[in-house]
Amino acid sequence: MSKDIDLEIEKMIRANYNVVVMMTSEEGRAISIINRVCETKLDKDPNDKRVGKGRLLASWDLADGFKQIYPSKEDHVFDAEGVTQKADPLNALQVIDKYKAAGVFVLKDFHEFWEQPATKRKLRNLAQKLDPLGKCIIITNPGKRIPDELKDDVGVIDLPMPREAELNEILENLTRTVDIKVDLDEEQKRRFLQAALGLTSQHAKRVLTKAAVVSKARINESHIKLITEEKRQVIRQSEALEFFPVSETMDDIGGLEQLKEWLQIRQGAFSEEARSFQLPPPKGVALIGIPGTGKSLTAKTIGAIWRLPLLKMDVGALFGGIVGESEERTRRALNVAETVAPCILWIDEIEKAFAQGGLDGGTSARVFGSILTWMQDKVAPVFVVATANNIAQLPPELLRKGRFDEVFFLDLPTEEERKQIFAVQLQKVKRPLHAYDLDILAKESEFFVGAEIENAIIDAMYQAFYDGQRPMVTDDILRSLEKLIPLAESQREVVGRLRSWLREGRAISASYPDKKQALSKAVHLEKLDIMGEEEEQSTVV
Repeated sequence: MSKDIDLEIEKMIRANYNVVVMMTSEEGRAISIINRVCETKLDKDPNDKRVGKGRLLASWDLADGFKQIYPSKEDHVFDAEGVTQKADPLNALQVIDKYKAAGVFVLKDFHEFWEQPATKRKLRNLAQKLDPLGKCIIITNPGKRIPDELKDDVGVIDLPMPREAELNEILENLTRTVDIKVDLDEEQKRRFLQAALGLTSQHAKRVLTKAAVVSKARINESHIKLITEEKRQVIRQSEALEFFPVSETMDDIGGLEQLKEWLQIRQGAFSEEARSFQLPPPKGVALIGIPGTGKSLTAKTIGAIWRLPLLKMDVGALFGGIVGESEERTRRALNVAETVAPCILWIDEIEKAFAQGGLDGGTSARVFGSILTWMQDKVAPVFVVATANNIAQLPPELLRKGRFDEVFFLDLPTEEERKQIFAVQLQKVKRPLHAYDLDILAKESEFFVGAEIENAIIDAMYQAFYDGQRPMVTDDILRSLEKLIPLAESQREVVGRLRSWLREGRAISASYPDKKQALSKAVHLEKLDIMGEEEEQSTVV
């Protein structure tokens, strides 16, 4: 179990933080950690009745009042039974105020009362009081917003989710107390514990016990899948994150060879060998470009080829209607990502975070600021993949060096890339490639993106099925291509603006250039740019 949080609590107590808010929903685990801190022997203090015995630890809640936790009740250091046990939070603060020795008091569910004027005032008085006795109030808070009046007066500690060492301790405790046998070698055990990252200690105990029950008190490598499924359900409760299953490989992507090569070079960046080589882990990559060119597919592929958990963040789900809720959801989502690390955090359509502008009371700006600060300062090995279609809504500070290792632009596919895309899509629907003229399909689909090529094949399959379930042929696909209007034509002004990013050197191409097609494409895209500029000018007029 990590001692970092113990040290943080100890520092705050010794620095006379009279009131501390511990951000966590794990009430039992929080008290266990605080208890460990309180058992540590104190320096000699003439005001302490129990020199050398550690600090008193007592808890309070609305249902049961005060309970002495440490030392054992027989010591009667804090006679909770002699205290008038009123179901009143203000009375609880008054009892603590009158206590004449060092002690730590954990207040459970106190966030339900701190908006009451008298309770809030008393809490502020205690927070500002210079107490030489070394008393400290710790309020366990599952994530509720701290009142503005208290923010400058209280200390705040984020209790992170259990790391591997703590999960290993939970597993070992279960083997001792429930007689569970663990059939795992060291490498299997490491993978097993990594699979459990992201679970609370209580949830980890339940899922480990469940794994033992279904296999007659034996835990083995086959239970990794069970833990992963449980974790998927837990992460979904964070509201903005989804544990995304991945099965894609590089072969599922047609083209984008320069991007593929970049990813393959960094494939082992999170390994033990990379750490021994003093290689810093990559921070992330931004994928900007035309809709349908494979940004989302690439994000899924990274998770598969790097063999890392993939978490998808729904930016729209970060925003809540209650004041402070959006910021709390953001904090909770990023905390989960760091707990699961090493992992990949896929922020899909990141421009949605900035769509509100200044019309939401500054909420989007605060959420954006939180994400930017975290991306810049994070030390956990979380590789961020941000995808975006609408670059007009992206602030320039998002894409500067330091937050992303590279910014790639996914352009209209070249002829060779379209040939690869046709091959991938035909194999996906189990059609033999030798039955189709891939060269003519690639030539006749100029300015089509991958999603449009996929749609053309599906449309051709419907036609073949309608014609008596006959085999689909090349001509079916060509007729579908003729009927479809590609995005490059229907939204040429948008494509023109997107292309300007690559032309201005603000991103590098995800594809190697196709020299045969470079001239015709350049002429066509120049027309798109001119038409887009003319449309903008006509709008201004």
